[in-house]
Amino acid sequence: MSDFKEMYSQKLVSAEKAAAVVNSGDWVDYGWCVTTPVAVDKALAKRMPDLYDVKFRGGILMWVPEIFKVENPAEHLTWNSWHMGGIERKAVAQGFSFYAPIRYSELPRYYRDSQEPLDVAIMQVAPMDQHGWFNFGPSASHLAAACEKAKVVIVEVNENIPRCLGGFENGIHISQVDMVVEGENPPVAQMGGGAAPSEVDQAVARLIVNEIPNGACLQLGIGGMPNAVGSLIAQSDLKDLGVHTEMYVDAFVDIAMAGKINGSKKAIDQGRQVYAFGAGTQKLYDYLNNNPQCMSAPVDYTNDIRSISALDNFMSINNAVDVDLFGQVNAESAGIKNISGAGGQLDFVLGAYLSKGGKSFICCSSTFQDKKTGQLVSRIRPTLANGSIVTDTRANIHYLVTEYGIVNLKGLPTWQKCEKIISVAHPDFREQLIADAEKMNIWKRSNKR
Repeated sequence: MSDFKEMYSQKLVSAEKAAAVVNSGDWVDYGWCVTTPVAVDKALAKRMPDLYDVKFRGGILMWVPEIFKVENPAEHLTWNSWHMGGIERKAVAQGFSFYAPIRYSELPRYYRDSQEPLDVAIMQVAPMDQHGWFNFGPSASHLAAACEKAKVVIVEVNENIPRCLGGFENGIHISQVDMVVEGENPPVAQMGGGAAPSEVDQAVARLIVNEIPNGACLQLGIGGMPNAVGSLIAQSDLKDLGVHTEMYVDAFVDIAMAGKINGSKKAIDQGRQVYAFGAGTQKLYDYLNNNPQCMSAPVDYTNDIRSISALDNFMSINNAVDVDLFGQVNAESAGIKNISGAGGQLDFVLGAYLSKGGKSFICCSSTFQDKKTGQLVSRIRPTLANGSIVTDTRANIHYLVTEYGIVNLKGLPTWQKCEKIISVAHPDFREQLIADAEKMNIWKRSNKR
């Protein structure tokens, strides 16, 4: 331990000295989600007016970085996001943020194999342990690969980052670190579950929970509906559930605390709740901290179709923005306006269907209210809006769920598929959707009206 402490003290620098290694034209990795840097970010923001063409990579920002607040940020930096949220969408409008489309599971390999340089990697970490390891907290994701690639690795220690245990690639050793910054120990950024589940969320959740058997393995996406599903599972009679997910959310804590999760039926990682990253309330961070039941792992393991398909009765539950009558799912844009990203949805849709007894559920409310006009708009459309992104192709969708029902679309011919999709659309839009389907030659005269 004394050797590690000595190495630590030799590498300990101020945030200002760490920020000084970033030069104009550099590629800089900025952690992931709750491990985005804070102290070094503040120091670097002071330097940004003198720097140009600094290219940052990161994603799922939980607060506005200080570098975004410099005057005319587009003149000094480009933010390249692996997965966008509201903060990054606003930066898009300011002209300095762009989405980098990729299947989330491919990120570690991308870092290791890419010809694109990575000059500096900066991230918050948990304090060093007696063996010289800094833990990546709830953000193992792709950070080990980023650190391998980076010419300079800077860790910003935050005593409040939970120590998230796992199998591999969930931390970095002091010998592999170039600079250590002792940060200001801010509380870990919290992501609430949003508003209480609506009646629509609850109706969708009930339909899905009825499809889940005892011993199933769960993956929940982010959002109101997956959280509503989690709440219902926690109150259900289900037992012996497992977890293998991209994102660990509060709903899993509720299900575990209700005694529903033990992972006893998992063919791999038995007894462990496996995840690539987590964000939620303090309850979630407290639960993950030093919890040997939870397994923090890189995203090329959690989201690998081979890992997912090895788990029987895998239940994948994800949101959609809209769905068309061909069964194409858009889960990441509103027309050409980017909302989030590809993430791991397609990996879980494919992996769940390869799982013995597995099911993937794409869920959405049948309608939404247009903020500008106040009108009700159908999320089920004849075709996706011009410029909308196809997250899951028409060949991949399994179950579609709205408050009006649940339908299995796998393998159906276009006429049968569109009939089932229309059957779960809002009743006010069904006649028009039938007329549209007829024009598109995917409606048979024998279909129900």
